This record gives sequence, C-alpha cells and structure tokens, in this order.
Amino acid sequence: MTDQIERRNRPALALHVPEPDTRPGDEPDFSHIDIPAAGSLRRPDVAASPRETHELVYSLVRVLDDEGAAVGPWDPRLDPDKLRRMLRDMMMVRVYDDRMYRAQRQGKTSFYMKSTGEEAIAVAAAHALDGEDMCFPTYRQQGLLIARDYPLVEMMCQVYSNRGDKLKGRQLPIMYSDKGKGFFSISGNLGTQYPQAVGWAMGSAIRGDSRIAAAWIGDGSTAEGDFHAAVTFAGVYRAPVILNIVNNQWAISTFSGIAGAELTTFAARAVGYGIAGLRVDGNDALAVYAATRWAADRARQNLGPTLIEMFTYRVEGHSTSDDPTAYRPQGAGAKWPLGDPIERLKRHLIALGEWSEEQHQELLDTLGTDVRAAQKEAEKQGVLVASSIDFPQDVRTMFEDVFEEMPWHLKEQQAQMVAELEAKRK
Repeated sequence: MTDQIERRNRPALALHVPEPDTRPGDEPDFSHIDIPAAGSLRRPDVAASPRETHELVYSLVRVLDDEGAAVGPWDPRLDPDKLRRMLRDMMMVRVYDDRMYRAQRQGKTSFYMKSTGEEAIAVAAAHALDGEDMCFPTYRQQGLLIARDYPLVEMMCQVYSNRGDKLKGRQLPIMYSDKGKGFFSISGNLGTQYPQAVGWAMGSAIRGDSRIAAAWIGDGSTAEGDFHAAVTFAGVYRAPVILNIVNNQWAISTFSGIAGAELTTFAARAVGYGIAGLRVDGNDALAVYAATRWAADRARQNLGPTLIEMFTYRVEGHSTSDDPTAYRPQGAGAKWPLGDPIERLKRHLIALGEWSEEQHQELLDTLGTDVRAAQKEAEKQGVLVASSIDFPQDVRTMFEDVFEEMPWHLKEQQAQMVAELEAKRK
C-alpha cells in the first residue's frame, strides 16, 4: 500500500514529440541554424584517425563565401574548365527536372521527383569520384547520371515507361539504373542502398579491385535498421565506401527531428561507430567536391569509410504527389540561408572572371533547347497515357527475366494476354 501511495505522488511520465519550428502560415525562420564562416574549419590529413574528424561533425565545411570567393583549407582549387562543367551539369539537372515535372502535370507520366536546390550534392560528388566507382543513389541523385553523360533520351524513356525504356517499365519513374555508368538500381524501399553499397565495397576489396562505392540516403531513412547495419559493417571491416546522408530537413511531410535532428547532427552518428565523419554545406559545390574527394582518397588508401552529412533544403515538394504548403511555410526554400547552389557557383566563376551573366543565359537557352529536343525524341517511343491503347512497352516482357527458361504455363499466359490486347486494338 505504501508503495502505491508513493507512486501516485510521483510526476506522470510523458513523451517528447518533436515539432517543426514553423508551420503553414508562419514566416520561415532559420535563425536557429549556426552557420560558420566559409573557410573557418580545418582540413584533417587524409590519413588522420577517425577521432581527429569528429569535431567537424558538429560544424559545417564551407568553401564559398558570400562574395563568391573560394577560401580556406577545403578549397579544392579546381580549374575554370572543371568549374564550368560542374555548373553546366547542375543547370542541366534543373532544366531536365522542370521539363519532366511539366510532363507529369500533362499526364505523360505518373510520378516525378525534383532535386531543386540539391543539384550540387550529386553533380559535385560525381566529378570528385572516379567514373568507374559504383554509386548507390536515393531519389534525388539524377545529377550522377547527367554528370556521367548518360543520354537524356534514355532517362526520359524510363520516366515514360515506353518502348525505349531499358528497364522495361518495371521501375517507377525516376528510379533509374545503369550498370555501365556505375548507377545502381534505385529502390522504393528506403535505406536498402546503404547495406548494398557496403557489401559491394567489401566485395571490391576482397577482389583486390581499386573501385570504391558511394551511397546516398535521406535524413528520415537514417532511422531504418538498414542504416545501422550498414554503418556497423562498414566500420568493422573498413569498407572502402562513402556514406552520404542528404539532410534536406524533410522526409516526405515529416521534419528531420523525428529522425533525431533535435538530438544532434546526423554526421555525429559517425562518432558512435568510430568512423570518420564530416558535415558539409550541401549547397556549396566546392565543399561537396572537396569532402567527397577527401573521403574517396581515404577509402582508396584502405583507411575505411566516411559518413558525410550533406546539409541542404528540399525546395520543392517530396514528389509530384506532395503539397509542401500543407505542412511548412510557403516559400521556405527561397529563404534557406545557404542559398542556391547554382547561383553560388555562378557567382564564383564570375568573380574569377571566367563567366558572365550573358554566358549563363546563353548556356541556359542551349540546355533548354537540348532538353526539349531529347523530350521530343523520347516521346516518339510513347508516353504513359498512351499505354492502354498502343502499349508502347512490349507487354510480353512482363513474363521475362524471372526464369532462365520460361515455364509452359507462363508461355500460355503470355500468348493469351498478347492475343487479347491485339483483339482490343482491332
């Protein structure tokens, strides 16, 4: 009885449910974000122990300052041609995204996801990696393919699931795959690419190969068990892999605090696993390049994995199925304090005397023409809305690539389906 009385006198237990700082109708407020001066963080030697990197997981590696100058020890000192190519690739990603978004709104495809504001994360990483390194992307890394000169027509055919789709209509739009370009198949199951990347990297090391792996995951997906299993294996076996966390503040309509952002940085998870960690300004193409190259050099020297948090903001909705104004202030992306990655790199090139506003507009016009021409070519092979009538994708492929030799009953079903479709067309 005494114990019961004592328990009744104790304060009631309660849980903390994280809530974003602002909601629809509020003014966007990013004043709580601590942004260090560009160039203020030290750059550890590539051969440094993981422990020597751990203070960096609580700050932000930055290279480009507010005037567009590259400053500090992380400056990769890229030549103007490389900078112009990176700018071109980021611009191409944005033009391509806008065109495919419009195609979805026109009913030509079912689904699309833009990477507006996050272009530097994929493009700069692609330029820092070797072309033969294997990438295990999540949804917004189409820049990897564009930076590796993947044909736009083939990307669009996959979005349309038409006759030109090498994936035969088996993937959702934007879930590209191409082994030759080192782009592992995107999965709709969140987090799976992390253990896949670590396993691939371990296999590369076992074979005595020189290629490394890189993976990207969203902030929300770090709460998946796959994340923890992958980082454990990567650390224990010193797998030659770069593990990127794209912290764009939102996992669909759930803000990053639900995945632990209120507790500490996502990069700080490297501390618990005893691996190298960095937290990087994801809107700074030079910082992304420098951090990726640093991590790649460590991996190639058998010094183990690096966990990198790319700190950025998802400017657009999660996908074409999402309305971000339902859960966050309208126009928040435009007020993100780290700015626009394309504008920042453009400003840097102009400050160097290697670019101009006129050249920028001319390139933008050229890219627009190229993307429209690619779209026209891709649509010659069909779009999604025509599939029920013209079935631009060969429906017989539904039964293929499962068995080495197709069983008799599937052959019968295949023949029956084709006959019925042909009858409907008549």
